Amino acid sequence: MPAGPRNLITDVPGILVGQAEDRDAITGTTVVVAEAPAIAAVDVRGGAPGSRETELLRPGNLVERVDAIVLSGGSGFGLDAASGTMDWLAARGRGFAVGKARVPIVPAAILFDLNFPGRTHWSAEPPHRRLGREAIAAAGRDFALGNTGAGLGAKAGRLKGGVGSASLRLADGITVGAIVAVNCCGSVVRPDCGRFWAAELALPGETPPQPAIPDAPLDLDDFSACGDGLVGANTTIAVVATDAPLDKSACLRFAMMAQDGLARAIRPAHTPLDGDTVFALSTGAGATADPARLTRLGNAAADCLSRAIMRAIVAAEPLGGYPSWRERWGGA
Repeated sequence: MPAGPRNLITDVPGILVGQAEDRDAITGTTVVVAEAPAIAAVDVRGGAPGSRETELLRPGNLVERVDAIVLSGGSGFGLDAASGTMDWLAARGRGFAVGKARVPIVPAAILFDLNFPGRTHWSAEPPHRRLGREAIAAAGRDFALGNTGAGLGAKAGRLKGGVGSASLRLADGITVGAIVAVNCCGSVVRPDCGRFWAAELALPGETPPQPAIPDAPLDLDDFSACGDGLVGANTTIAVVATDAPLDKSACLRFAMMAQDGLARAIRPAHTPLDGDTVFALSTGAGATADPARLTRLGNAAADCLSRAIMRAIVAAEPLGGYPSWRERWGGA
């Protein structure tokens, strides 16, 4: 299966992405915008999540569609980026109708970047509400990867983390895409050689040449490439999307299957120290996908998420003493 023309989540019709950063605070926000309200669900696997409006997305609850999803740095402060996004949407008449009022539906998840080396902590109001407004105002089909948006202050084990995205075009014409902010405690590479755990899932030319696998057996108890293990200081947060029609329950299964892509690309994943959260969006109209089709969609979402994680790390630049993958292993 080929990638879409941009190899970004915005290859999915009806999806836009905007990003904004505060370079002094080394934090940022990434907003995934549904051009028309989209069916949504969420799957949370990490032990230390930070989120907003996730209970609303459970099947059986009233609201089925969202206007946007926010991924943000800033830890708990970053949840306010969703408020800025809501401000922008409300000013344009978007939102769930409650009588004469409209309330934009903007779930969010955050990552912890408050201890990133070299940052200047804000002295007045945190910047994230402003960043939420700026990010959605900049939304479009093209966006940068690496040290951008929610990935500016992210790290991946002992490497610089960042924002990544990927897409797949299925044989039946359906598109699946993923976007991710990688700030994991676990490692995205083998500790003995720096080869991506998910290297074999990359499409041709998508990642640089990978280091060879050593002859010596891998020490499965080698966690030297992982982070320091501070409680609540790590997470991988993501959105997967498709233009296949899905109801809320099918969208949840789509998100659950996509989490396997996170586990294929990061070891260990879903730890007590991470807040791993994957949102899912369906922009399609019509009858929901049958189980066989949903199985293919979920598998494609997992592959996209693994590839998006690798693309985040390949695009990331050194910052704050955290080396990039290219700097550390890119001479393969």
